[in-house]
Amino acid sequence: MNTALGEATHAEWTKLRTVSSTGWLLLTMIVVTVGFGVLEAVVQKCPTSCSYDTPKLSLTGILVGQAAAAVLAVLAVTGEYGSGMIRITLTAVPRRATALAAKAIVLTGVVLVTGTIAAAWSLIAGSTLRAAAGSVLYLALIALFSLGLATAIRDSGASIAVLLGLIYVVPLIVQFGILEPRWERHLEQWSPMNAGLAIQATRDLNTLPIGPWPGLGVLALWAFGALLLGGLLLRLRDA
Repeated sequence: MNTALGEATHAEWTKLRTVSSTGWLLLTMIVVTVGFGVLEAVVQKCPTSCSYDTPKLSLTGILVGQAAAAVLAVLAVTGEYGSGMIRITLTAVPRRATALAAKAIVLTGVVLVTGTIAAAWSLIAGSTLRAAAGSVLYLALIALFSLGLATAIRDSGASIAVLLGLIYVVPLIVQFGILEPRWERHLEQWSPMNAGLAIQATRDLNTLPIGPWPGLGVLALWAFGALLLGGLLLRLRDA
């Protein structure tokens, strides 16, 4: 890591850890991820008498916990635009790609650590390792996707609305069977949440619209595209 990026990363870490909402959002991510997973397992009476994909079921809380990761990423950018601090940030770090990279590094590290804590309880057998580790990577990619979109949009409310729409509304369209089966399958293969969460599946993999690792790869492409768009607009626009 070069000196400029190292200093920018240290500054971003300082900013993130001194904002009170950061701790609350990370705690929320852990509590809801673990809590909803346990609740779902209890309701379905797993693992003793259910026929579900048990590791995937135990990680159901990721569906809710990802919202905290997304909001944290959004606020890491839009909070500075709202307060005007972005001008100070970009004065201290003139290379805007370096400023965005520093935010991405800090955010990824924080979400990976928090996601690991939230998913660690499910590491009860070798078969769950890929599902649990993949879920942690999923949370990190959702955070990076959110960071890129928030950098492009720059408004907290609009960023969160767009993100929650992409994360939650598209899966609902698939679930309610509004579209033709062919288009529903394409949505499952290419929507960020549907594709990314394929990483949790441990049973009947050949029946999935997309495989676990290819699905996570699709989410990685969404994250990369969002960061590329955010970085480009950050360079072209005034602070």
